[in-house]
Amino acid sequence: MLPNEIEKKIDTFLLKVQKPGRYVGGEYNAVVKDPAAVETRVALAFPDIYDLGVPNLGLAIFYDQLNKMPDVWAERVYLPWEDMEAEMRSRGIPLYTLESKTQLRDMDILGITIPYESLYTNVLNLFDLAQMSVFSAERDETCPLVIAGGHSAYNPEPMAPYIDAFVIGEGEEVFPEIIRCYQSWKRSKASKLTLLESLAEIEGVYIPSFYEPFYNEDGTVADVKTINPKAKTRIKKRIVPVLPEPPERFIVPSIDVVQNRVAVEIMRGCSRGCRFCQAGFITRPVRERPADMVINSLSKALEDTGYEEAALLSLSSSDYRPIRELVTELHDLYQKRKLNIALPSLRIDTVSVDILEQLRGSRAGGFTLAPEAASEKIKKTINKYITEEQLLKTAEVIYGRGWTTIKLYFMIGLPNETMEDVQAIADLAIKVIKIGRRLVGKRSQLNLGVATFVPKPHTPFQWTQLDDPEVVAEKQALLKNALKTPGVKISWSEPDSTMFEAWSTRGDRRLAKVIYRAWELGAKLDAWADHYKKDAWMQAFEENNLSPEFYVHRKRNADEVFPWDIIDPGVSKKTLRREYENSLNGILRPDCRTGCYGCGIVQAFHDIQPAEESVRWFCPIPEKGV
Repeated sequence: MLPNEIEKKIDTFLLKVQKPGRYVGGEYNAVVKDPAAVETRVALAFPDIYDLGVPNLGLAIFYDQLNKMPDVWAERVYLPWEDMEAEMRSRGIPLYTLESKTQLRDMDILGITIPYESLYTNVLNLFDLAQMSVFSAERDETCPLVIAGGHSAYNPEPMAPYIDAFVIGEGEEVFPEIIRCYQSWKRSKASKLTLLESLAEIEGVYIPSFYEPFYNEDGTVADVKTINPKAKTRIKKRIVPVLPEPPERFIVPSIDVVQNRVAVEIMRGCSRGCRFCQAGFITRPVRERPADMVINSLSKALEDTGYEEAALLSLSSSDYRPIRELVTELHDLYQKRKLNIALPSLRIDTVSVDILEQLRGSRAGGFTLAPEAASEKIKKTINKYITEEQLLKTAEVIYGRGWTTIKLYFMIGLPNETMEDVQAIADLAIKVIKIGRRLVGKRSQLNLGVATFVPKPHTPFQWTQLDDPEVVAEKQALLKNALKTPGVKISWSEPDSTMFEAWSTRGDRRLAKVIYRAWELGAKLDAWADHYKKDAWMQAFEENNLSPEFYVHRKRNADEVFPWDIIDPGVSKKTLRREYENSLNGILRPDCRTGCYGCGIVQAFHDIQPAEESVRWFCPIPEKGV
């Protein structure tokens, strides 16, 4: 279907659907090029609705970067909401790009970001709405090359049959390389296999069809073997040694979205070593953007968009070396404008309060902290040791300066956790709200976000299991009963969503059939609690002779082969195992900034570590034998 035909068809019914602004494009800062003047057209897809996809920073980075290439036009595509999907299916309208209304089937490359596993069925729905086969093996040279990336790609196996190529790691350098490889292949008019073999030679690119997993009698993975001579035995993640300039032009959406703001990443990676945190391990090494680059990019983006809110993003903002200078400069620049600046992931200390107080704009809300654990034992287990005195002192400073709301994030279901450890969370919460009552009175509020721990690939806890649902329910009941106190609110992780996340993140290639069957049975928009179809998933498991318990409630042996072992994140499996054993013994591991303990990241990327002191990584060259 031609673009003008698509546009005419959707115009006939668009006012019948919710938020028609999701589907028309034409936003401020959207890039429109002449199709005849570019060699390669790329569709950048976020497999959920517009409201969530527009603020996605990863997609914004690639949209800005690729459109700076004169011979490339990058456009955007999001999934429609149910009402729009029904209209499109009934009228035979294929999924299309917003910029030109071109159906996805006619694009050269389809790049899909999959930041979390609950988008898996959405990806299949995206293919189907685009009138393309969901299976990579059934898409020939006339179909777009389908590539995928994001944090969930660190275990690509559950989606292996559906994706042509995965980008493992950071895409700023590898995406242009893929495009150049594609352009060369397109001119040659060779087979799709030739293209995939060429892509396999690019570092950080995983071609799942070039590998075959084998299983033991107990269902565990025995081995993953290469079945194409071009395939590497392991795929080392790709990183950019120096963070490039962040985007300065952001799409200004046609409707209200979840985050109407400019976002600038100030630092990538984390040196803290929290054992539950996948992002902290897979994004190493730590790399910072210079403060002047952050300020210049932020200033240009704010001027260009008119946004009244900005976010400075990182995994551990307090660890950003020039944080004080950056905050002071931003305060001086935007004090009169009352710009609201979000700075998440601050340490629990009074210095963080000083920093956020300086940035407080016109919409001062609550103050968010993430202690994760309350008991001494669990703090050591997860390697996030924050003393109770430190937290209470910080709470006193926050309430004492007029903030009325504190939000604390905790986890339950952690390894070796007992009811006493959970009771410690309730005891600590009571102490915090008492401080609020004393300093702010009845206006004081304490919001607790209590997530259930899910063991993730490429972390020390990949060997452990998910807590039993019955035990988790007991722990949640304990907190609910212990915290029937005015001013305290608690939000939970739902058991079904926790189970879903656990089997999705820890699945092997056999799980792909479960995903496909669940989608056939109506599963989609799984991240939306009111759309999650548990019965469809359970039926899909049963029909494929698999059990979710195998993936979520089984403790792993020390020498077990994981489905994701084909991926090399830079941090060695030996290091992760050592950290797991430290967790069992209550041994804390110091921050990497205090000295290197040889996790493997330096050895993996030593050849590209920058020489310039201003952008050097925190990772030193480890001592021999470490």
